[in-house]
Amino acid sequence: MHSATHQAIAAVWRMESAKIVAVVARMVRDIGLAEELAQDALVSALEHWPTDGVPDNPGAWLIATAKNRALDWLRRDKVLQGKLEQIGSDMEALEATVVPDFVDALDAARQDDICDDLLRLIFTACHPVLSTDARVALTLKLLGGLTTHEIARAFLVPEPTIAQRITRAKRTLKDGQVPFELPRAESLGDRLASVLEVVYLVFNEGYTATAGDDWMRPALTDEALRLGRMQAELAPDEAEALGLIALMELQASRTAARVDAAGRPVLLLDQDRSRWDRLLIRRGLRALERAAALGGARGPYVLQAEIAACHARAPTGDATDWARIASLYGELAHVAPSPVVEINRAVAVGMAQGPAAGLAIVDALRDAPALQAYQWLPSVRGDLLAKLGRNDEARAEFERAAAMARNVRERELLLVRARGLS
Repeated sequence: MHSATHQAIAAVWRMESAKIVAVVARMVRDIGLAEELAQDALVSALEHWPTDGVPDNPGAWLIATAKNRALDWLRRDKVLQGKLEQIGSDMEALEATVVPDFVDALDAARQDDICDDLLRLIFTACHPVLSTDARVALTLKLLGGLTTHEIARAFLVPEPTIAQRITRAKRTLKDGQVPFELPRAESLGDRLASVLEVVYLVFNEGYTATAGDDWMRPALTDEALRLGRMQAELAPDEAEALGLIALMELQASRTAARVDAAGRPVLLLDQDRSRWDRLLIRRGLRALERAAALGGARGPYVLQAEIAACHARAPTGDATDWARIASLYGELAHVAPSPVVEINRAVAVGMAQGPAAGLAIVDALRDAPALQAYQWLPSVRGDLLAKLGRNDEARAEFERAAAMARNVRERELLLVRARGLS
């Protein structure tokens, strides 16, 4: 019985922890302290629910309990008087030892506030004052509900390293007096870009793991999708938020077809498209339509989602509209120029206009400093050379790419392609 209750608590915590931390952080204005108070509420649930039963609205119970802990802390800190106006009419409910029946109505009435609190938490956890690694770790901890152990395992780093990143991130936010608030209109675009960058970094690490023995890490992909959907719901008028979730849904739709029975990678054009998830494709295309309906210039995530949609709509690899994909990559290169975008454009141009045209683009990138340790440059070059029948050069490029790869499955794939040209 207790085991089932503990499982229920774990499930509720995974779904509700971000809301709880966000609501309490608004009260105490300190993310680290808010997380501690939320954890206190979790401990209280572990103490009471096995004997008292799981409440009808467990999320509201946890939020109310965490608010009570925050109120106790505020009293001790002698700043309660300044916070009373903010807490308002739900004071009596918060003071109760047992959550009253009307807490459900109270919770429903405050849903708008909770949405605002979640937005504040997302923007604070992804604040540019933090390093990218710190933003990713803190976001997964506070908003993804992952434990320190789970984050460390996902990114193949020691658990103490992740713990230190999270601790330092909280201290940096506190010492820098980063306000727990939504950014002002003039800085919203830059701050939103930081949030979306973190979510997409998490997704990419799950979709194609940088290192380790596995080609994908589905747990990270799932967390990124959850964070992306949350962001799109909280900011429904932001085209780039919709573009990102569209992009991730469309890419994630290929998950089942991206590896064979032995866990080896299957390249896009070799995938069994009947295994693509049609529900995720429909969700992605719907999000893309919502982004387009907002009008305005297309940003990088919307453009990448348009590219993914071209693949999703093609019944076979041969039916792919490569000319449109090449055009979209050209537009993306203008909006968000980078050597990596150029490599992807080279692939599309090679498919649309022939391998020689793609190779010309790749050869212009060979001296780019940012690509000297990037295995996909020699990998793409090897593929284009092989299509031109220049097998010896292609084999050397695949071997060079394999030497750079840190993912075991990726390295095996590249070496297989090299041996196939012998």
